[in-house]
Amino acid sequence: MTSSANPAGNETPPKRLGLVHTSATLVPVFQELCRAKLPNVDVFHISDDSVIKDVIVRQCVTPLTTRRLIDHVVSAEQAGADRILVTCSSIGRAVEMSESLVSVPVLRVDRPMADHAVATANRIGVIATLTTTLEPTSDLIQRRAQAIGKQVVVTAKVCEGAFDALMSGDAVAHDDAITQTLDEMANSVDCVVLAQASMARVVDAAGGRWSLPILTSPPLAIDHLATLFAEQS
Repeated sequence: MTSSANPAGNETPPKRLGLVHTSATLVPVFQELCRAKLPNVDVFHISDDSVIKDVIVRQCVTPLTTRRLIDHVVSAEQAGADRILVTCSSIGRAVEMSESLVSVPVLRVDRPMADHAVATANRIGVIATLTTTLEPTSDLIQRRAQAIGKQVVVTAKVCEGAFDALMSGDAVAHDDAITQTLDEMANSVDCVVLAQASMARVVDAAGGRWSLPILTSPPLAIDHLATLFAEQS
C-alpha cells in the first residue's frame, strides 16, 4: 500500500480516498490525476493484479474473485477511506456488490463515464481489448440509460489482437489495433467509450484524428470524486 501524505497543519483531518487496482500500472496514472484534481485529499492505493489475471483465465468473475475484491474494499475502509474507487472495469458487478458490505461509498471507475455517455449521446460505441471488460461496461451503459428512462443503442467491439500484442510486448501493434477499431466505428456512433483505462494513451497520441468525443474512465471518475468531496467540505 502506498500513500500520499497531506500537508501538515490542517485543523481537521483530510478526507481519504482509497483506490483499489487490479494492475499496478494504473497507480501512477491515478496518482497524477489525484494530485492535480484532489490536492486536499489523502490518497492511498491497494493493488492486486492476480484478480484480473483470474478473470482473464476463467473468462468471468467467479464468487472467489468477488470475495477477494470485497476483501480489498473492506481493507480500504479499515485503512480509513472516506470513499473508495475501484479502477478495474472487468469486475464492475463485484464492485457494486461490495458497496453494501462497507459503510463508505464505493465507486466503480466506469460509472461516471457511462453516465456522461448516456447524457450526451444516443448511439454509443464501446471498445475494449478484452471481452471480459467489454460486456460489463456495455451492460452498465444500458442500465444507467434505463435508470433515467432513455433508450440508447450500444455498439460493442473487441479490438482483435490488441491484448495479445500487449502481452507479448508489442505496444505498437496494440495501439494500431485500437486505432483501426476507432476508425471503423467513428462514423456510426455519437461517441466512443474506451472500456479500459490503458487504452487512453492511443487517443492522446492521435492528435485529434477523430472528431467525435472519445471517453476514458480515469479523468471522469476523478472529476466526479472531486465534486463529491467538494460538496462534503
